[in-house]
Amino acid sequence: MEYILEGIWKALRLIFSLDSEIFSIALLSLKVSTTATILSSLIGAPVGFIIGTSEFWGKKVLITIFNTFMAFPTVVVGLLVYSFISRQGPLGPLGLLFTPTAMVIGQFILATPIIIAFTVSATQGIDPRVKLTAMTLGAGPLRRAITILSEARFALMAAVTAGFGRVIAEVGCALMVGGNIKGYTRTMTTAISLETSKGEFAFGLALGFILLAVAFFVNILLHWLQSRRP
Repeated sequence: MEYILEGIWKALRLIFSLDSEIFSIALLSLKVSTTATILSSLIGAPVGFIIGTSEFWGKKVLITIFNTFMAFPTVVVGLLVYSFISRQGPLGPLGLLFTPTAMVIGQFILATPIIIAFTVSATQGIDPRVKLTAMTLGAGPLRRAITILSEARFALMAAVTAGFGRVIAEVGCALMVGGNIKGYTRTMTTAISLETSKGEFAFGLALGFILLAVAFFVNILLHWLQSRRP
């Protein structure tokens, strides 16, 4: 127990002393994960909306596929991305391997199915009378889409939050395609794994506290936005 308490004390000292290495790692993690989540939202939300509001052959199968991809192992995604961007891969000449861009690509693949699946559920849960009312009032396709998305906006926020939560906490993909390079591609999760294996328990714990704080802040922000619902 004394070992744990000592580790917590040292971790708090590192955080409140604004240790430069810890906060540079945290900032990189936030930058990569936020970028991946934004890109995933720009693709996933429209795709999920189209699937959720349209009727076509194979819709249920497609939804099942996206629901399955929500649990896509991060190491498998890392392996796929690695195979494409490695020196022998088709995208090898671009020099993406072991860069923040590679981590963004991997996290984009992880977050997109989650946002699509949540958006499908959100749009399917909207009262059909919303769309019918908009059509009765003469709203065009774009206006109808905006109306439906407005009704589902809080569920969409939850979808984006879930996507961000998925990528900020992943370690396998970031480690495989980022390489855990100090000062360049080292994220909070990969650093925690490395430092703990080296016996630097306090350093890993400090990053763990920051990771928990980020997750807590995101969920508090989502709750605050939902509480403002008229």
